[in-house]
Amino acid sequence: MDDLVSADALKGMIGQQASVSGWVHDIRLLGGINFVLLRNREGVIQVTVPKKAVTPELMATVSALHPEDVIRVNGLVKESKQARNGFEIIPDSLTVVAASAVPLPLDPRGVTEANLDTRLEWRTLDLRRPESAAVFKVEDALITGMEDYLRESGFLRIFTPSILGGISEGGSEVFKLDFYGKPAFLRQDPQLHRQLAIAGGLGRVYDLGANWRAELSHTPRHMSEHRTIAPEMSFLSDERDTMRVEEAMVVRGIGNVISKCGRELGLLKLDLVEPKTPFPELSFPEIYGLLERRGHKLPENQDLDRESEKLLTDLVKHEYNSDFFFVNRFPSKVKPFYVMRVDEEPRYARSVDMVFKGLELSSGGQREHRHDKIIEQIREKGMDEQGLKWFTEPFRYGVPPHGGFSLGIERFVATLLNIPSVKEAALFPRDPERLQP
Repeated sequence: MDDLVSADALKGMIGQQASVSGWVHDIRLLGGINFVLLRNREGVIQVTVPKKAVTPELMATVSALHPEDVIRVNGLVKESKQARNGFEIIPDSLTVVAASAVPLPLDPRGVTEANLDTRLEWRTLDLRRPESAAVFKVEDALITGMEDYLRESGFLRIFTPSILGGISEGGSEVFKLDFYGKPAFLRQDPQLHRQLAIAGGLGRVYDLGANWRAELSHTPRHMSEHRTIAPEMSFLSDERDTMRVEEAMVVRGIGNVISKCGRELGLLKLDLVEPKTPFPELSFPEIYGLLERRGHKLPENQDLDRESEKLLTDLVKHEYNSDFFFVNRFPSKVKPFYVMRVDEEPRYARSVDMVFKGLELSSGGQREHRHDKIIEQIREKGMDEQGLKWFTEPFRYGVPPHGGFSLGIERFVATLLNIPSVKEAALFPRDPERLQP
């Protein structure tokens, strides 16, 4: 367990013996005194090797080290004002546990820059960069905070199937597979099964898992596989109930990052603050006017385009000083069959997106819980009514008003940390060109 020893822990052990393991981050051979920077997942520790204080055998071992060799060091922790953490280890022994090949295909120190494709090709080496590892420690804290909020608010974590017997949202952006000789598909979203859990009376549930979209997108915002956290809740007043849950969940997640990830935020040169609630809300059809006054005409019955998202982001930042906002009441023609329409104005749906720094992070809102309306909207969308009977039949037997949302985890992390590509926030990303490692 000595790979978990941190600099802070060692500071409290000055004058004592310690054992620490990790990778050789860097070596400085100066003849009379040598330095080994040992890196583990808790940080970088200086091992100082004075020729006069160690055996010739240990000195020879140090002289033969290579970057990324795995080593174990036992020695005395000594105060040092010159060392980066205020202390150093003078070794009694240094053992090479696993030698690294040379030369390295990627420099974990970051001294030699590598492009994103090279970093992803050699992801295991890239993850040894403290800045790369910091992204996933932040991701863990973000998810933990969001899950803590949901559990404390009465949400039950469930697991929904990834293999579906039909397409839930229409379109062709699905991965097909052979399921014992029958056609099947990887899910685009755990949407319909969350609704069936609500129909089953579970009340408040959430799913955390992977989704797939077979879209040939080559942008920094898209991947073929991504993860979401997706709550669903029953007995809504309207779609705004989902907004209150989502913003509270987001604030709790960011708060947990601020509380638990000070070192990681320092590595990434970020100073986060908890966003203020409630998040601003912009709604259709008023959005058409807001955009027109800024010189952009969005055709009716169309989803927001990138220019619209940017203009609305600038508006919210200027008028509300917020990086987050909700877009509500989208045109019903661009939304799936399961979204509830506004009864008194059916051109618009009770559909909500959350936008953060100009990027859509989530989609959700209120679902249609009335069986006759669901069937009507399936027919209007030209979908396979029989093929969706497994989903629609339970709605004949009394389902409460309900709704929820699905928030993209990698998009959230990348946007929160100002990372230029969402692929950097995925451990091993999948896109049209990348299926390995």
